[in-house]
Formats: sequence, C-alpha cells, structure tokens
Amino acid sequence: NEQLRANLLRSIGHDLRTPLTAISGSAALLCEDGDKLPEGKRRELAAAICDDSLWLIDTVENLLAITRVEDEDMRLNLTSELMDEVIVAALSHVAREAHGHRVEIVHTDDLLLVRIDVHLIMQVLTNLIVNAFKYTPEGSVITVGAEKQGGWVVVEVADNGPGIADADKPRIFDRFFTAGDASPVDSHRSFGLGLSLCRSIVEAHGGIIEVDDNQPQGALFRFTLPAEEIDIHE
Repeated sequence: NEQLRANLLRSIGHDLRTPLTAISGSAALLCEDGDKLPEGKRRELAAAICDDSLWLIDTVENLLAITRVEDEDMRLNLTSELMDEVIVAALSHVAREAHGHRVEIVHTDDLLLVRIDVHLIMQVLTNLIVNAFKYTPEGSVITVGAEKQGGWVVVEVADNGPGIADADKPRIFDRFFTAGDASPVDSHRSFGLGLSLCRSIVEAHGGIIEVDDNQPQGALFRFTLPAEEIDIHE
C-alpha cells in the first residue's frame, strides 16, 4: 500500500503539473494582454483552458472513485437503472471532449434494467469513452451499446482507431500501465488509472471486463453487469 501510494503521488505530481501550467499560462495571457489579442487567439486560449480543466476534473473523479472502491468498508449504492439512460447520461457528460469524434449509440428493442451503483458505472463508461477519444484520431467513430445475455447485460464501447497491440492486452487493466504502441492523440499523459479503476468497479458488481479487437479495425471494450427483471404490473 505504501509503494502504491508513493507511485500515485509521484504520478500526480508529475502529470498534473503540465495542464496546470498550461491553464495558468493561458489565463495570464488573457488577463495581461487580452485586449491586445485577436479574437481568434482569445478563443483559442479559452478553449485550451476549458480542455485542460476538463482533463483535471476527469482525473480527480478517477482518484476519488479509486479511494472509494479500495475502501474495505465500501458498500455499493445499488439502484435499478435502465442501461440506455445510463449510457445517454455518460455521453452528455463527455460531449465537450469529443473534438471531432462521432459517437453512436446502438439501441435494442429491449428495456435493459440493471442493478448497479449508477455513479460508479457512469465512471466506467466515461473512462472508456474518453479513452477512445484520446487514442483515436479526429473523425473516428465510437459506438456504445448493450444487450442482454442470460442474467447479464453486456455493455460494449468500440472504436475504429488503431486498436491495441496483442502484447499489451494482458496488461491493459493494470494500474499505471499505458500501451506501448499507442500514445494519446492529445498532449496529455495518462496516469494509467482509468482502465484499472474500470476493472475494480465492474468486478465489485460481480461482472467482468475485457478488451478485444473491433472489426474491421479498432479496439472493443466489453463488460458485464447483473441484469434485473422488469416487473410489469397490468
């Protein structure tokens, strides 16, 4: 635990410095020379501040979720939720980070009811979707869908980007691991916490998470959640 804490603090100290420095630098330019800058430059600086702030918010959310998941006394706040509604809510949360990516929801005719801690599963979905944004070029398509298989609801987040090397797949959910062949399309480094957190949350719900190749190309993340039967009163 002490080694984990040291690694985490080292990563925080190193990686948070970059976006914080960028935010303070852009804000200083706007404060000191804003009236002298062209309108386009002011918009560019404001957009950069917004993007870096969103990245910091996502990172803090992950850190808070890790603290909760790894608490030995953690209790899931389980509620019955429609999976389609959870997916739509997650997409609205990350819409500003799409940057030219197209997101498509694959709907089914079934009402997919799951018994979940909705805040934590939202964190799983946002991590997977933002991960797809970061590791695929602009114009890529990300699809999110779910279907029922037996007593489980299977959720998939897929993209048509460069995919994940076979050598990296066994370790992709390890903490602090970042794939060797791929680097984020944006300038941010990754803590390597997001996918590890996804696994912890899904397993806390009794499910599993895995990565596969999308067809004809790209990466596909799949995880399972306990389904709940819909009780219809006539």
